[in-house]
Amino acid sequence: MKVNDRVTVKTDGGARRSGVVLAVEQFNEGTMYLVSLEDYPLGIWFFNELGHPDGIFVESQE
Repeated sequence: MKVNDRVTVKTDGGARRSGVVLAVEQFNEGTMYLVSLEDYPLGIWFFNELGHPDGIFVESQE
C-alpha cells in the first residue's frame, strides 16, 4: 500500500473503519501507516507486523 490508497483499519471492539494512507514508514518488524479516518483527519498511526496475521491492522480497501 502507498500514500493516497484507500484502506480499512482494524480497531478494538468495532467494525473495520475506512480511511486514506497519508504516510508509510518501513521497519524491520513491519510497516507503519499514517491513516486519515473520519474521527482523526490529521491521521493516526497503525502498525502491520510481518509474519503475524493477528498483527495486521491496515488492509487495502477493495
